[in-house]
Amino acid sequence: MSAGAVNLQQLQLGFNGVVAANITLTIEPGEVVVFLGPSGCGKSTILRALAGLLKPMGGTATVDGAPVTGNVAQCAMVFQEDALFPWRSALKNVQFPLKLRGVRGKELKEKAATRLEQVGLGDYLDHLPSQLSGGMRQRVQLARTLACEPRVMLMDEPFGALDAQTRLEMQQLLTSVWETQKMTLLFVTHDVDEALLLADRIVLLSHRPATVADVITIEKPRTPEAQFEESYQRRRRAILDFLGHRPAA
Repeated sequence: MSAGAVNLQQLQLGFNGVVAANITLTIEPGEVVVFLGPSGCGKSTILRALAGLLKPMGGTATVDGAPVTGNVAQCAMVFQEDALFPWRSALKNVQFPLKLRGVRGKELKEKAATRLEQVGLGDYLDHLPSQLSGGMRQRVQLARTLACEPRVMLMDEPFGALDAQTRLEMQQLLTSVWETQKMTLLFVTHDVDEALLLADRIVLLSHRPATVADVITIEKPRTPEAQFEESYQRRRRAILDFLGHRPAA
């Protein structure tokens, strides 16, 4: 599997008007980059372009020097809604993209089962989505995406609909998976604390049409306990101020 370097040059995106304008950004292989910005500014649109779901109006988007094609081995996307096939078991949901790539027989079952075990669902292979909680369904979606072995994983507010405890568990799981896989990870969220926990860099986007307003580098290692540190709170206040959500004094 190749490195997963992402390069955006003067990228312009839109439909019925410009949504993102002149986005220029270089993302290193294995880097975790989180996009933050006002609601509706174009964060998700950038991910959709990288997934090959939206053709740029101008500029370029490449992965390892090659144009974005929509091939899941290049970039694979995890959505807020789990998008699972309701009539398929967890195992068969994860097997689906593997079958499209020609994997068959014993290898098909083993690869899918391994990914489900990786996300903590080894005992739920035969369960239908309706028999799983919201967090568990997102784990299945994550396993299905990992099965594609993408160079770049795109995550569009994947934990936004989960309760606080489940969200924290999924953040910790994602960090654990990333530490093992070291894939490039591009993540969209509205949650400043989530961004500060996960990111190597936070890209702050302006109001629509989105441009890159600032890029903030976050030091590692980080844990949820870091939020009690003064340096964390200063950075959090600065980001909230940029977003227009000024905390009460």
